[in-house]
Amino acid sequence: MKTILYTQRVDIIKSYGERRDCADQRIPEFLSACGYLPVPVSNLPELALAIARKTSPGGIFLTGGNSLAKYGGDAPERDATETALVNWAVSKGIPVFGICRGLQFLADFYGGTIASLEGHVATRHAVQGVISRKEVNSYHGLGVREVPRELEVLSRAGDGSIEALRHQSQKVMAVGWHPEREEAFDEEDIRLVRELFGKEE
Repeated sequence: MKTILYTQRVDIIKSYGERRDCADQRIPEFLSACGYLPVPVSNLPELALAIARKTSPGGIFLTGGNSLAKYGGDAPERDATETALVNWAVSKGIPVFGICRGLQFLADFYGGTIASLEGHVATRHAVQGVISRKEVNSYHGLGVREVPRELEVLSRAGDGSIEALRHQSQKVMAVGWHPEREEAFDEEDIRLVRELFGKEE
């Protein structure tokens, strides 16, 4: 069974003076439903890289939560961790799949444009393109507006914002919605992840 490393959000607990790494339990549940062994990594770049090198994962899964620091987010250590992991994964030909913030991170990583959006928080809407759905969930106040040519746009929302993309030559893909937040996991989301990460070993 392939191991998939997944990133975590940073929650700041001021009353305890703590910065906690955490992830919805539905994320490993979703990755397990896709047929993989999910393993979380903490937001300590060198430790995350050490885990990646030691485990030789079949993929990296970038989760939601936390805006990028350059767009007002308060978790620069997460940006640094994901930057280190994606650089390493791309150099090794290891697939990377992003959801929500993961879409924003990858678009920014390759030089895309992120902007504030209206009407994308705690709602559902259609997406159109190579990936078309009558309805996906939406929990982001920031979204992707433009990407460089090396990124292929797979889906857009009604307002033109980019909801899914993939790299033209690298094993990198992302969607703007949260597959793990569906009451019953969507088989199409499972298929997208399996197509990128590949079959069980």
